[in-house]
Amino acid sequence: MSEEKLMSKKKPAYPVSKKLNTYLELYNRNIEIPIFYEDLLRFSGSVVVYDSNDEDSLWVRVYYSEFERQEIDISLKKVYSILLSDGGDNIFQYLNIDAVDFCTFGNSKPFRIKVRNILNDNFTYFYVKKTDASRIYGLELEHMLSPYNLNFLVYKNTLIEEHIAGIPGDVFIKDMLPKCTESEKTQLAKEFVKFNERCMIRLLGDMRSYNYVIVPVHDFDHVVYRIRAIDFDQQCFEGKLKVYRPQFFKENYQMVELVRLKLQTKSVDQYKLEERSIVAKRIKSSGNRIKRLLKACLVDHISTEENITRLKSEIYDLTLDLDFKNCKKMGEVLNLALDFVKRNYEDVSMKQIMEHKINL
Repeated sequence: MSEEKLMSKKKPAYPVSKKLNTYLELYNRNIEIPIFYEDLLRFSGSVVVYDSNDEDSLWVRVYYSEFERQEIDISLKKVYSILLSDGGDNIFQYLNIDAVDFCTFGNSKPFRIKVRNILNDNFTYFYVKKTDASRIYGLELEHMLSPYNLNFLVYKNTLIEEHIAGIPGDVFIKDMLPKCTESEKTQLAKEFVKFNERCMIRLLGDMRSYNYVIVPVHDFDHVVYRIRAIDFDQQCFEGKLKVYRPQFFKENYQMVELVRLKLQTKSVDQYKLEERSIVAKRIKSSGNRIKRLLKACLVDHISTEENITRLKSEIYDLTLDLDFKNCKKMGEVLNLALDFVKRNYEDVSMKQIMEHKINL
């Protein structure tokens, strides 16, 4: 299926509702910052940023007038301190804003800020984006339901995200996958199955290879690979269930082939069950936090009626759960999808407990 038919041409940005804003305040995500997304748009000029192969990276390095640059630098250092430190200005003397890059590719059109510690030349990044409720729900669900915590801030129309380190999926597939050992390819296939399942369960869409990173982790005498989403714009917006399954994007063809070549059907089913069980456990352990987030999402407007109608129908065909047919909001579809996973996990666990008692 072609990308044009699978994805909508453009997803609108949705405003933060009062309920979602209250949630963000409760969990210290909503903190006043000294600079807004629009402030960074006042650049005087830009130059193209090329990657290590001298190809256009789709980012441009922007620069500002001397007067504005000084003010912007101080404000960005403050944002860094709020996001990653105690919010104080004592560390300003050790920081330098090395670059402000702007990306015109995709929906979010982010700014990427490179911050360097002048004492040791270590550097890190963070991103400045326009606020979008879909993206915020995606970030929070990733924080609670994936193996990884995320750090971000929201203030009015500006979203600050920490950098997620890793090798971009498209770069890894092109340059590094052919060099992997057979055992590493098998492990990557397993990880892709679990990643695919996790995205579908929590309705995170558009996981083409450049929207996730692959993270190599050295474990004793070998390398273990993990897959992390880095783009959350398409959290429960699209109406096609296939959009929430990375396996259906042509950019992931080689990863799908790995699964076909390296894993038996029984293994794929086992890894899917493992991931559903892990997500169900995370839902239960998240307690009131995920309940409050879903309570805001239940009444929020984050998709179109056409998409909601199609998605609830396709999920019903998959689960045969009649409750999906009664959904009016995308948040209801998401809530039921997560509840379906949790209920199935609890039913299986109870069945195993009863069978164990009978055997005793």
